Amino acid sequence: MTVREIRLYGDPVLRQVCAPIEKIDDGVRALIADLVETVELPGRAGVAANQIGVALRAFSYNIDGDIGYVINPVLTEVRGEAEPIGEGCLSVPGLWHDTPRHPWARVEGIDLDGEPVVLEGEGLLAQALQHETDHLDGMVYLGRLQGETRKLAMRQVRESDWF
Repeated sequence: MTVREIRLYGDPVLRQVCAPIEKIDDGVRALIADLVETVELPGRAGVAANQIGVALRAFSYNIDGDIGYVINPVLTEVRGEAEPIGEGCLSVPGLWHDTPRHPWARVEGIDLDGEPVVLEGEGLLAQALQHETDHLDGMVYLGRLQGETRKLAMRQVRESDWF
């Protein structure tokens, strides 16, 4: 188990649509262990596999001390109108922008034993479920921004010391 380095915006792996995990093996178990250990650090709500350089469909989460993971997650339902809510991303350090997110979401996937996993809820959990599945679909939250907010965010990225 290792805390893995987070890939930053501009890294091509963040734009890849992640492949489904077809077989649970030692490599997948190690990936999940690394995802969980990486999300345990303070201030982290979720980490998608491509954020640590692996283009496979899995993410870990840390919501109010509840830490876990989902393999092959699919966002199966959202409820309510998307509303702007403050959001940041480990792959876009130092930036925080209002991002349209639905107030309730459900993700379905499996665990390391192949058993079904269903995560659903509102608030930060709903936001994290949408954010992490976006990552696995090759989208960083900046892609959800519109108009002047997007222009400002992209300027901040270009002017950042990490880009």
